[in-house]
Amino acid sequence: MDKKTAVYICTGCGIGDALDVGKLSEIASDDFSIPICKEHPFLCGPEGVELIKKDIEDEGVNTIIIAACSPRVNYDVFNFGADKIVERVNLREQVVWMQPPNEEDTQMLAEDNLRMGCSKANDTELPEPYKPEEEISKDVLVVGGGLAGLTAALETAKAGYKAILVEKEDRLGGFMAKMKKLVTMPYKELSDTGLEELVKAVEDNPNIKVYTSSTVEKVSGAPGLFSVEIKGNGSSATEKVGAIVQATGWVPYDANKLGHLGYGKFKDVITNVEMEEMAAAGKITRPSDGKEVQNVLFVQCAGSRDPEHLPYCSSVCCLVSLKQATYVKEQNPEAVNYILYKDIRTLGQAEDFYRKIQQDGNVFIRGTVANVGEEGGKLFVEADDELLGEKIKIEDLDLVVLAVGMVPSTQPDEIPRIPAPEGAEGADEEGMIEVTPDSGFYATKALGLEYRQGPELPTLKYGFPDSHFICFPYETRRTGIYTAGCVRRPMETAKVIDDATGAAMKAIQCTEATAVGMAVHPRAGDMSYPEFNMQRCTQCKRCTEECPFGAINEDEKANPLPNPTRCRRCGVCMGACPERIISFKNYSVPMIGNMIKAIEVPEEDEEKPRIVALVCENDAYAALDMAGIRRLKISPYIRFIPVRCLGSVNLVWIADALSRGIDGILLMGCRYGDDYQCHFIKGSELANTRLSKVSETLDRLALESDRVKFVEVGIADYEKIPKIIEEFMETIEEVGPNPYKGW
Repeated sequence: MDKKTAVYICTGCGIGDALDVGKLSEIASDDFSIPICKEHPFLCGPEGVELIKKDIEDEGVNTIIIAACSPRVNYDVFNFGADKIVERVNLREQVVWMQPPNEEDTQMLAEDNLRMGCSKANDTELPEPYKPEEEISKDVLVVGGGLAGLTAALETAKAGYKAILVEKEDRLGGFMAKMKKLVTMPYKELSDTGLEELVKAVEDNPNIKVYTSSTVEKVSGAPGLFSVEIKGNGSSATEKVGAIVQATGWVPYDANKLGHLGYGKFKDVITNVEMEEMAAAGKITRPSDGKEVQNVLFVQCAGSRDPEHLPYCSSVCCLVSLKQATYVKEQNPEAVNYILYKDIRTLGQAEDFYRKIQQDGNVFIRGTVANVGEEGGKLFVEADDELLGEKIKIEDLDLVVLAVGMVPSTQPDEIPRIPAPEGAEGADEEGMIEVTPDSGFYATKALGLEYRQGPELPTLKYGFPDSHFICFPYETRRTGIYTAGCVRRPMETAKVIDDATGAAMKAIQCTEATAVGMAVHPRAGDMSYPEFNMQRCTQCKRCTEECPFGAINEDEKANPLPNPTRCRRCGVCMGACPERIISFKNYSVPMIGNMIKAIEVPEEDEEKPRIVALVCENDAYAALDMAGIRRLKISPYIRFIPVRCLGSVNLVWIADALSRGIDGILLMGCRYGDDYQCHFIKGSELANTRLSKVSETLDRLALESDRVKFVEVGIADYEKIPKIIEEFMETIEEVGPNPYKGW
């Protein structure tokens, strides 16, 4: 489009008192030939917004540069429609609230920020949303017919969308079909499961198509365009869907591995799942002789919170044991329940139920099992009582119930092996290699995805599929595919219902966003998508291998085959490409390069170093804003450039910045590792890995490696910002000015 640009500088919030706004206007008009440049004391107020709207209408302004507060605030206020380009320049949080007023360095910082904003606006084009030729489907596939799957399908249908429900068993219900009662929240009494009513509601709903005794054989395509092959009952079918909810549930931890607790050795040692099935069937009896039980001992954390078995807590086992103790008391009020525990964990409103069980005369013992044995046809348990500090022996037991934990249905029994990629370490004589839990090859078969990065959802080390647990709890690393219920994490039934409802809503949101070419989380609303200049592609496979979401496949010649509706617009592919053939309409390698070039670099004798900080817009940039809100002071010599993800940083930016005299480069990204916080999974980690190759550039330029540094910054690390920057500035002072200044 033909651009008509205008700059609007807010003088409120202390900006006008701390800066020479007139000089800023001169930069916009003189250096960038911007015809309209106006000031206003309250730009986000009704009068300020009306000023901009009037220029849009009267002057034909379509590119608007707002020099005011952070782009993280007032987004809707400064949204003037999809046909307008809006660029924000942060003068408030990261200039006047961080720097002393009316000083030369503060003014220079503001001027550089405006230069970078004007440069970016010049290079930004209006995104053209991707709309495939095929019709987008808004149907939702739900895999798994337990409580989570039934709820997800029903909520999808209630919202007016069609759901296709696939269940491998011959009837719906999952583990809930084996349950006797549920604990109400807040607790009043045990209630019926309500499963029959739920199944009937699903089967009677015209918007839900149910496949039982069926499995998903293959999923190809992308959000809005998924093609699903379903097999079962001697036939097959193909369904077109827009999004998928995987609700394949959980399985109990294998109690055969708990021989030290008597399982498999004594018939009257059973699991909590077997106890629930027995109670649901009628009477609770001794498996050995069918007699009613009088004394029952529950062993909590049976295999859980144990590095040799399940290192994690399943969070619901305590609640289940308390419920089953109630079953015993209801059957025989004179019965005695012993509950041997590490910690009783009844979360939230379940605490009321815990108090009720304590009042019912049940015996709670904090300790660990030392031995399980049998005497005179009855069981006994020897334990270390932590509160008494001595060994105890509980005798005359009719039943010992092991509270085993939840394992996601995606966790395979054995670590699978695949053909080793070229150059991979650890391959055996047959050329096979053990796969890692996050590979997509690790899980048991549920989806059969046609992704180069594996046929199933990548998982964390305990087998639970995951993407960003805190910010986007339902999403996975495969766009348009969401998890719900206990396949995502251990949870009790009330939370499963909430979880499945949330996943269904996210699936619907995905189909609607895809239909208009819009990105889903984290960059919800972004209409851009990566464009490839294939003439310069060298088939290096970096983009296909490093994309966290499997959005890029390869053809037979190893050329990248992008799937735009899978893309989350992180730009990791752009950062990976050594030939710089990938770009977005509103984010590209030349764009950031020109922003760096827009920074004025003082001469060496002025002793004013210049640092460029490439900052993750999700966490680190927010932390900087929070530091500004708290009026924390930092060096005025640093220039912050927000990037979509640190994984989108192309190394050419670093080389170009250093070659034109920038003294140092600071990369501020999310935390990575097991407890990663990167919205795009491994972007921050990838950036740190790529930095190892920067040494070649530095050697070529004869520059010190200390000039480039990567730091992990969480959103809550705002108080650490001044120290991080101060330490880097001290390092730059030690190595001295960049010898390329002035070239």
